[in-house]
Amino acid sequence: MSVVVHKEKCKGCKLCAAACPYGAISMQEKKAVLNAGCTNCGACIDSCEFDAITFEGSEERIRMDVAPFEGIYVFIEQGNQTASKVSLELLGKARGLAKEFSRLGKNQLVTAILIGHELGGIADELIYYGADHVIIMKDEPFRLYQTDIYTKAIVHIAREKKPEILLFGATPQGRDLAPRVANRLRTGLTADCTALEICTKEGILLQTRPAFGGNIMATIVCPDNRPQMATVRPGVMKKGLRDPERTGTKEVMSMVLEEKDFITRILDIVASTRKHAKLEDAGIIVAGGHGVNSREGFEMLEALAKELGAEVGASRAAVDAGWIGQDHQIGQTGKTVQPDLYIACGISGSIQHLAGMSQAKYVISINTDRKSPIVSASDVTFIGDLFQVVPMLTDKIREYKEKNGLITIS
Repeated sequence: MSVVVHKEKCKGCKLCAAACPYGAISMQEKKAVLNAGCTNCGACIDSCEFDAITFEGSEERIRMDVAPFEGIYVFIEQGNQTASKVSLELLGKARGLAKEFSRLGKNQLVTAILIGHELGGIADELIYYGADHVIIMKDEPFRLYQTDIYTKAIVHIAREKKPEILLFGATPQGRDLAPRVANRLRTGLTADCTALEICTKEGILLQTRPAFGGNIMATIVCPDNRPQMATVRPGVMKKGLRDPERTGTKEVMSMVLEEKDFITRILDIVASTRKHAKLEDAGIIVAGGHGVNSREGFEMLEALAKELGAEVGASRAAVDAGWIGQDHQIGQTGKTVQPDLYIACGISGSIQHLAGMSQAKYVISINTDRKSPIVSASDVTFIGDLFQVVPMLTDKIREYKEKNGLITIS
């Protein structure tokens, strides 16, 4: 269906233009006109008091036979003969979803899709972390990640095995692969999910993600097509406990790759000289917000982080101000972290930010406002000027290290 403006009914009141979240409506000769930015969301239809805007076209949806589809599949990212942390987190979540299915009387196995070359003992580790079955593709062409052939491999597996659910990490690789796979399988994809659960009434996957800049949480379903696909943010789900006594099965699959499948070729790999924030794996994070005031303020936080062996994070306000890169952003529209220690400097503590760091084991905040939400979320708060507290704290830690050696967090 598409949105249509009936100009003979339009009064030029501009209510629809004000209601459009995408700025896709302009006024020409006192009549509403849609531009290419329209997403057919329908917000303008609800706002129009004159029935001048309607949906037109067929409401019939393409439905597939979903009965043959079963199992929860997780694509495993790997490197240096080790599975990525987010992949293990997804296996843990897949086990939880399988338990939810079992309460509905459905037995859903957890299957890991492992693609690469010289994979070492990764398959065994995946079983220890929750996989019932591991599908392995280890041909030489898969030595290096290439979008084209990895997409073809996953689609090949999905068409043969017919998974009920297919999960990817919301990482650069996952975001590269998942949309291509979904398109070829003619199914839906929900990106950057922060929660997954099974609807007890219909037995379908409820996929929750932030929308409209994190101001609302949207729950999305894919009732008519399979597999139900989602990418999930790193750090949101908890990794399951490793059980070396756990057993499972392995299956090696292969596929024929022709010259035409290699649309691109990797000629060389050059290591990046830019330092990227590794917030998801950080044990200690020093984060700054709007109160840091400038790029120079973040240099002060970086000095503290250096003494602690920590990573530097930031609120959206600080990133939007241009004081630090987006890869440092923590919150619903950034990264979700689970450090042992989180030091919040000049951060008010919006709901969106707290959602990204609420799983920190210990929180210290530095703020001038006793009523800030971050204070309630903290174990310890310094009420004071961060430009005085942070340098003093940095000096004290440096003095302690000179006398006692490295600091350990326990």
